[in-house]
Amino acid sequence: MSEAPRSAGRVRTYDVPAIPLTEGVTGTALRLLEAAADAFSDRGFHGTTTRDIAGRAGLSPAGVYVHFASKEELLFALCERGHTAARDMLVEAVQTASGPTQAVLSIVSNFSRWHAEQFRVGRIVQYEFGHLTHEHQEVVMGLRKEINAVVHDVLTRGVAAGEFDVPDVPSTVLALLSLCVDVARWYQPGIRRRPEEIGATNAALALRLVGGR
Repeated sequence: MSEAPRSAGRVRTYDVPAIPLTEGVTGTALRLLEAAADAFSDRGFHGTTTRDIAGRAGLSPAGVYVHFASKEELLFALCERGHTAARDMLVEAVQTASGPTQAVLSIVSNFSRWHAEQFRVGRIVQYEFGHLTHEHQEVVMGLRKEINAVVHDVLTRGVAAGEFDVPDVPSTVLALLSLCVDVARWYQPGIRRRPEEIGATNAALALRLVGGR
């Protein structure tokens, strides 16, 4: 397993559940979100019906509409929560890091690990948002821009401090985030590499990508 340099300091671990930001969400609504996540992961958005989701949640189809207007609303709730939790995790990682190098290590390690641990929801959040309405897509894209901005700021500060050698910051931001997000596409339970190992390996790769010392 590749490890981050010891000089960067200890990388803090953040635990983000499969369905994040559920404070104030009723038990029934949470069951529906979990059921929708399972159904979308198994069948895709278009292959999933409201009846499928209701059945997995132990409700009648009519019971879904008490909490969500449509299956698209369920998809939006998952995407918005997932992206908001990711943004908050990255912001906190930067705020608690000793500098740009540790911030990059923490961001990539934790973001990669979450996409392995929660790969089913990760696939939905990252690859199904195109099925949202235009209005909901705008919300999600706004959160993605905020996530990009966090990483962009870290790289810019790292270059200014002489910690990184990054000729093209925007392209490098895209590469770093893609490295993390792609884990959800290929990860399968039972493979030899554990989520934390994937996170550590990707963090070490990220440091090389930014020309870290």
